[in-house]
Amino acid sequence: MKKLNSLPVLMLVLLVFTMIGCGTQVPSGHRGVFYAKFSPFGEKGTEMGTIYDEGFNWHMPWNQIYVYRTQIQERKEDLTVLSSDGATIRMQVSILYRPNAVFLDSLQKMVGETYYSDIVAPNIRGIARAVAGRYKPEEIYSTKREELANAVREELTAEVARRWIIIQTVLIRDVQIPAKISEAINFKLAADQEAQKMQFTIQKERLEAERKRIEAQGIADFQKIVAAGITPSYLKWKGIEATEHIAQSPNSKIVIVGNSSQEMPIILSADN
Repeated sequence: MKKLNSLPVLMLVLLVFTMIGCGTQVPSGHRGVFYAKFSPFGEKGTEMGTIYDEGFNWHMPWNQIYVYRTQIQERKEDLTVLSSDGATIRMQVSILYRPNAVFLDSLQKMVGETYYSDIVAPNIRGIARAVAGRYKPEEIYSTKREELANAVREELTAEVARRWIIIQTVLIRDVQIPAKISEAINFKLAADQEAQKMQFTIQKERLEAERKRIEAQGIADFQKIVAAGITPSYLKWKGIEATEHIAQSPNSKIVIVGNSSQEMPIILSADN
């Protein structure tokens, strides 16, 4: 009797597990592509034209939903490249990428879940080596690292877009160059900084000399203007003004103005 009562419970458990097994959970930030192993009412293989959203998606237990992460992902590649002059350079390239969610069905059918190792990785290695060969070691090491990364990103983007993959960005990290080249680059950078400092000093002295020249020219112009305005009549008039002030002082009694026979003497008395 107990066995008969436990049978419905067992059947219910089996039914629940069967129902759970007839579906696939698509996590947040992911999308799914349906694949039918066999179907008496539809086409077998990858279902084209339908991308399954996040959440639980029902299907028969013998079929499958391939889940793809559509969020931005990062991979790092340690590469050895040759510069334009043949120097061996080691660098780490960081790639931010994601699959094109709109065409996941095509990606699944033509490439599959290993699209990074099959498509992105081989292309980034080949493109990075080709692009690095256009630059000198010191450019890769310092001055044109960002330019190099942008060139790699542009070529990689164009190449993998045909396989429904989006490249967000490419970053060049941890560049290692031969010790002798590194020493030469550091020496050159130090020399450039010293030259820039000297150039700044020369420019500063030049500006100071120009300031002094302008100042001297201003003084000279001022003296010319003043000299043009000082005439004999003006000097006589200023002399008379000064004499008047002297005559009005308490210690002055009589002042005679005039130093030639042609001039009329002027006598001023402080007692008047």
